[in-house]
Amino acid sequence: MCGIIGISKRKDSCFTEIYDGLLMLQHRGQDAAGIVTFDDEFFYEKKNSGLIKDVFKYADIQELKGKVGLGHVRYPTAGSLNAKEAQPFFVNAPFGIYLVHNGNLTNTNDLREKIQKTYCRHLRTKSDSEILLNVFADQIYKVQKENPELDDIKTIFKATKQTMHRVQGAYSIISIIDKVGLFAFRDKAGIRPLVLGKRSTVFGNEWIFSSEDVSLKALGFEKVRDVKPGEAILITPKGEMISKLCVNGKLRPCIFEYVYLARPDSMLDEVSVYKTQLRLGIALSKQIKAANLKIDSIMPVPDSARPVALEIAQTLGIKYREGLVKNRYIGRTFIMPGQNERKKCVRRKLNTIDLEFKNRNILLVDDSIVRGNTMKQIVKMCRKAGAKNIFVASAAPPLKHICVYGVDMPSKKEFVANGLSIKEIKKVLGVDELFYQKIEDLVDSANFNKDIDKFCTGCFNGKYVTEEVTPAYLEEVETKGRGTQNITEIQLLNI
Repeated sequence: MCGIIGISKRKDSCFTEIYDGLLMLQHRGQDAAGIVTFDDEFFYEKKNSGLIKDVFKYADIQELKGKVGLGHVRYPTAGSLNAKEAQPFFVNAPFGIYLVHNGNLTNTNDLREKIQKTYCRHLRTKSDSEILLNVFADQIYKVQKENPELDDIKTIFKATKQTMHRVQGAYSIISIIDKVGLFAFRDKAGIRPLVLGKRSTVFGNEWIFSSEDVSLKALGFEKVRDVKPGEAILITPKGEMISKLCVNGKLRPCIFEYVYLARPDSMLDEVSVYKTQLRLGIALSKQIKAANLKIDSIMPVPDSARPVALEIAQTLGIKYREGLVKNRYIGRTFIMPGQNERKKCVRRKLNTIDLEFKNRNILLVDDSIVRGNTMKQIVKMCRKAGAKNIFVASAAPPLKHICVYGVDMPSKKEFVANGLSIKEIKKVLGVDELFYQKIEDLVDSANFNKDIDKFCTGCFNGKYVTEEVTPAYLEEVETKGRGTQNITEIQLLNI
């Protein structure tokens, strides 16, 4: 999971708008940030580990010049946690290309070997994004060599089609290609989101691509539409928009985007994240009502579970209360390895309002439960605050399988739901009752767009939306691992 943005303006620098747009996408990645701008002659780049506000300073307004630019906030999937892996990535030929990527490739190892041995290209990182960029660059070379009569625009589109036939997995891409323009494309399943927006000015149309449309609203762009699966879109230096369907695709987005990853004020593929979360609350309330429990108040685990908890309280007619308060000023300093450090981190990040717990039966609502370590610590805090009984409801079904498309979850062996019954999970978490969302209710809650062929629910039921994800592939990922970060820590420390 990463956040990407690209802007093409007709006049003035794009840096401040790229910066502001990335602030709206900070929830999609807090490990590193990067911006590159282009002034029709030179690229200007800055990237480093950390939050946007820490990476960029006031002086960068003068340094990062140009009307066209890209931005990226990184949450590590393939690769490691260091500044070297930060995006954007660059190749100086053909043309000169900068690229940002959200998603995760599933044939990385095969592509890496081919790039290094067949294409004779050097790779500076372990990132699959750098691999994708080099595949794309090599396909442009091939098209130029085999079809010298084609102009640059036709060459780029043809090379994109060939790239799509070679790379597998999830990828939403935005790039700047010297002398060609701002260029974006999306994988044939549309697993990760990508939206196109436009702003009319006296100087002509200005354009934006972004992971979520919250960036568009903040910057005064009107949403045009979501980029289609298998589609590529070029914004020329003159501000013209050219689109082409490079491969036939079927829209199969990641459903976890609607549960946790995306902001509630976003619309992804014409589906409201907020509305989906409200419907998740309605669906959960049916299970909770059938259990006939005495519940004094309903509380969210802040922040992403709040809409679900509110709707459960509204539907059941039970008091909604904020009993857990998040310390918003603790950053990533407290992302520490080891269980003892994670326990300390929970206590530093969350605090209880004891009056809301004393001698009461509490229903805690969370967006999802991964390892269960965080929830165990929260339950202990609530009991220490005086709660009589603690019930827990998860807006998501039990997580039992890894995500191969861009969320670097731990090994499935580490999931608290792996191989355990609900009764056994209750015992592990130390709760009196436990409710999980049903997969069919999860899918139904997000079922607003008839153009969606199906959702990817792989992390819940092992049913992935691309054919190359076989049991053998999953076993290889489980054995070798991918990345160094896990969603449990991100979930706890989300900013």
